[in-house]
Amino acid sequence: MKPPAVSAADTDRIERALEGLLPAAELAALQADVIRDPALRAAYAERASLHAALRAERDVLPSLLGPSASTAARDATPPARWPFRTAVFAAVAAAGIALLLALRPAPPPAAPVAPPIATLVSSDHTKWAPSTLPTAAHSVLGPGTLSLLEGIATVTFASGASVTIEAPTKVELVGPLLMRLIEGSLTAEVPPGAHGFTVETADLRVVDLGTRFGVTASSTGNSHVIVFEGLVQLDDAKGASRTLAAGKSYHVRSGAVNAGNLEPAQTQKLDRIDGWTSIPTAFGRGKDAFARRGYTVPEPQPLLMVKHSDLPASYQNERRIFLTFDLSDVKTAAVTEAELLLDPEPSGMGFTAMVPDSRFAVYGVVDESADFWSETGLAWETAPGAGDELDPARFRRLAEFTLVRGASGAPFAVGGKALHEFLKTDTNGLATFVLVRETGETEAAGLVHAFASKEHPTARPPTLRVR
Repeated sequence: MKPPAVSAADTDRIERALEGLLPAAELAALQADVIRDPALRAAYAERASLHAALRAERDVLPSLLGPSASTAARDATPPARWPFRTAVFAAVAAAGIALLLALRPAPPPAAPVAPPIATLVSSDHTKWAPSTLPTAAHSVLGPGTLSLLEGIATVTFASGASVTIEAPTKVELVGPLLMRLIEGSLTAEVPPGAHGFTVETADLRVVDLGTRFGVTASSTGNSHVIVFEGLVQLDDAKGASRTLAAGKSYHVRSGAVNAGNLEPAQTQKLDRIDGWTSIPTAFGRGKDAFARRGYTVPEPQPLLMVKHSDLPASYQNERRIFLTFDLSDVKTAAVTEAELLLDPEPSGMGFTAMVPDSRFAVYGVVDESADFWSETGLAWETAPGAGDELDPARFRRLAEFTLVRGASGAPFAVGGKALHEFLKTDTNGLATFVLVRETGETEAAGLVHAFASKEHPTARPPTLRVR
């Protein structure tokens, strides 16, 4: 079957590409057009086959026209490479092509190319795990998987839906109106023309009805959906269906882990290496916890959560972290260096896309009477530094750090002269710190940042290193 006609300009682009004369930028544009346009793809395949045949027979073709034509063609051949349009076509096209095509079997049809369904339009501080799809910015994507280890990336579907995935996240692109969230977090913005766009998780199906929403999930389920604008339809694994409106959220606890049953870290001994002494919150009288405004945290948790928001609707979501280290085996007066080690962990609450790069501050508790707080039943009003502002007379700012959006979850250290000078003032063998996030949310449902506590089953607890 004769392929659909293409324009003279496209034919020229194909010819120049096959002759190696097309600039890199134009070649990339042609490749994207060939993937998208079936007519252009068929024309490209036909011309490529013809060029391949002509190149294979370039020494034989002149002889098909007789001795005189063969001699003329040989005598006219310049030492440099000829473009086919002016050389081979001019010399032998009239008779040679017809004869060659008559003698040679027709080339097999080109292998079908899966039509593109999306484009990876942007990425921010990204690091990727092995994926079946290309991960370079502006890549055209067909069906397949993307596995993001670090950063934020945005995928725009052919339907018009735009999805931002936040590390660590793995997704499968299925079609212009369908994707699967294998694990991790994403936010979706769906224009009217893409109504019906669907995100599937292990235990939930989220169908857009004209909206902006976010989804988090693990590989076993525990899906959480929040609607920022509009309306979605939720279909669960049991066949039940419901709608969810703006400002509402829904949580499926299909594979939930009872945090109360996690094994806490055992009391640890001090680790002394190369002159450094490492003191985890699990050592001696050490402790760690977080407080949330308006709530009481009944018992120690695997995650220490911190959040700040200037939005009235998020007032009660404010969180702070409290850390106390047992210094009884350390000669604090002799300390010359100190650093605080923290291990970031996904909180599963809120979305990275809703907060900018975030600045945090570490305060030391100067009032040593505040060292004797309790991890159990910790409330905003009973935690060290109760109230909206930390009183400079009781709390000393020691250090600050920034976590960029989608930053790596690798442990990191915070130090400085102010930290070890603070430790030198200790008189009771305990040092207490308050960790706050100073950057507020730009929208509701902003991310709750989290760090591993001493109750976390696998990650490093907060650790104070001194030398």
